[in-house]
Amino acid sequence: LQITKPLSFFPFTISHTARLPTDLLVLTVATAETDGFSRFLRSAKLFNYTVKVLGRGEEWQGGDYMAPGGGQRIRLLKAALEEMKEDHGCSSFPLSYDVVFASGPKELLKKFQQSGHRVVFSSETLIWPDRHLEDKYPHVREGNRFLGAGGFIGYLPNVKTMVADWTGEDHDSDQLFFTNIYINPEKRKSINITLDSRCRLFQNLNGALDEVVLKFEDSRVRARNVLYDTLPVIVHGNGPTKLQVNYLGNYIPKVWTFETGCTECHQNLRPLTGIQVTIGVFIQQPTPFLAVFFERLLNLQYPKNRLKLFIYNQESHHKKQVDSFLEGHGGLYQDVKVVGPEGADTDSISSRNLGLDLCRQDKQCKYFFSVDSEVVLKNKDTLKILIEQNLPIVAPMITRPGRLWSNFWGALSADGFYARSEDYVDIVQGRRVGVWNVPYISSVYLVKGDVLRSGIPDYDLFSSDTQDADMAFCTSVRSKVGQQSFGVFLYVTNMHTFGRILSVENYQTKHLHNDLWQIFENPVDFEERYIHPNYSLIMKNKLIETPCPDVYWFPMFSEVACDHFVQEMEHFGQWSGGGAVDKRIQGGYENVPTIDIHMNQVGYEKEWHKLLLDYVAPITEKLFPGYYTKCESNLNFVVRYKPDEQPLLRPHHDASTFTINVALNTKDVDYQGGGCRFIRYNCSVEAPRKGWSLMHPGRLTHYHEGLPTTGGVRYIAVSFIDP
Repeated sequence: LQITKPLSFFPFTISHTARLPTDLLVLTVATAETDGFSRFLRSAKLFNYTVKVLGRGEEWQGGDYMAPGGGQRIRLLKAALEEMKEDHGCSSFPLSYDVVFASGPKELLKKFQQSGHRVVFSSETLIWPDRHLEDKYPHVREGNRFLGAGGFIGYLPNVKTMVADWTGEDHDSDQLFFTNIYINPEKRKSINITLDSRCRLFQNLNGALDEVVLKFEDSRVRARNVLYDTLPVIVHGNGPTKLQVNYLGNYIPKVWTFETGCTECHQNLRPLTGIQVTIGVFIQQPTPFLAVFFERLLNLQYPKNRLKLFIYNQESHHKKQVDSFLEGHGGLYQDVKVVGPEGADTDSISSRNLGLDLCRQDKQCKYFFSVDSEVVLKNKDTLKILIEQNLPIVAPMITRPGRLWSNFWGALSADGFYARSEDYVDIVQGRRVGVWNVPYISSVYLVKGDVLRSGIPDYDLFSSDTQDADMAFCTSVRSKVGQQSFGVFLYVTNMHTFGRILSVENYQTKHLHNDLWQIFENPVDFEERYIHPNYSLIMKNKLIETPCPDVYWFPMFSEVACDHFVQEMEHFGQWSGGGAVDKRIQGGYENVPTIDIHMNQVGYEKEWHKLLLDYVAPITEKLFPGYYTKCESNLNFVVRYKPDEQPLLRPHHDASTFTINVALNTKDVDYQGGGCRFIRYNCSVEAPRKGWSLMHPGRLTHYHEGLPTTGGVRYIAVSFIDP
């Protein structure tokens, strides 16, 4: 079936002698294209329902789902039935945007025939739209008492009779029209109407959310009404239950099962040829590792000549990183637009609207990829993967290490904030893998350009008096489609590992290299940036050398870490004079003074201790069996050696159980000479590798000296551990 515009609702028409699924014709009214209708069609196709669309090309005048309306549906149905020549047929009338088939025509026909009536309406626990009619409803032996116009099935002559008296306007209430027929005893009897009170055919969710659960069968999923122990054929998210039917639609009927996983994730994929994308980068607060963010942006595997960049930077602190990236790589992109921070009158909300509008107004823009600066995109193929999904709006799932935090919500609370869905933990932890229809996404997502131009054409999607920008955006796109307000679906995929999100709440910008202080807040990113790339191989591959007796040598810091420590100390600039009198240490006297800066002088004592615990203690315990350390140290410092300042260090013992000494720059590149000689063993390490640490006992056995630096400047980081 080729549909140019999806439906606002649908009826069924069947033969009274129907025995095969092909005997059932589904009539539906189509006036606006929605994701919900596409979902409905997929479930109909799965069970081989035959669908005929009414009302194509008409403008919808029937109101929205939160107010009485829908008369246009009856008008179109009445006209269609009058054109049908056979009088022994049968028809049914449920909605479609918020409907999913859970089973096929055979089961639907069988349950209808078992009812013994000519017309069967869906039932509800709530009366709507006129509560004053409650006393006129007949009582039922068991089940729901009130009629739901969102779904019915009936023989053609009876349905024709039922709608024959319709003379209302398109905006009048279809629910009230059918209710008045049902509560009229004579009409109810003559047409032979009953309600599906126990939800055997239809399940309306409004007022019944606690009654409905997912039932996983062999390679199939049903909705089960636990109150009546029934398996309805059709599930309808009537009224304010659109999000709940979206949740159920992630599984029903065969979208995701335990046996097959996601069955639709590889369908309807889009080829990548010649697709232009606008990337919107939003820097809205001080953000750690921003230079790394731009490195990953550059490394996205997508042709740069097909990419346009829009960068909004709210932070003056980050202007240097933005300028550096654009100076080095901006020319690779098709176009670049930067807003802020100096002299910009665009605030954070306006910037997001502006980014979307740049794509909306550019007919060549097929997608807008929005990414916040705190997003760590580890997967270089993220953009390709999202485009291939061919979805209106889709986010790659990102998480915060060690926590259940992610960039999507599986459900909303009554006031529109976060609520945990039943499957949230399984999705975040990867026990259920697929593409999920969710009510909220944030931080990073891809939006189709066509959706921006037709589905959500409003310029301002991020403003709200009660919600933050992300919540306002999600609310806007879920609810704004033409006049019918059935919304655009939001998806999140965890089909691949995409990355994580940084913690930015406590990020300070008072240092030169503030990322050095992120070992507590963002330990994974700290390790990737500052710990030697071969550190994790130390134990596995025995990547520890012994250049002298009981002197161990292993990789510890990355080159970036070494550079940042040196630059941070020089930026601080308060080097000691190298004299024996030193008020910085207990007792005020240093027996073997150096030109140095202590870690506590730059506010790095806690962070350095964390480094020792995480990256030195495990090696110590491996190399010195039976010795366990808490890496207590009252002397952690960076030493500077210069030929004209302090070129060497006389022989001495360290006031420690063991000492680490990390080379922060490279011999014959940054300096000449230097090294460390262990006198008792007449053994020297004269070319220490940048980022590698020497570890040796401090007292008694390892009397040592610093060899003369003959040129340049040499830097080392030293800790006297367990004094």
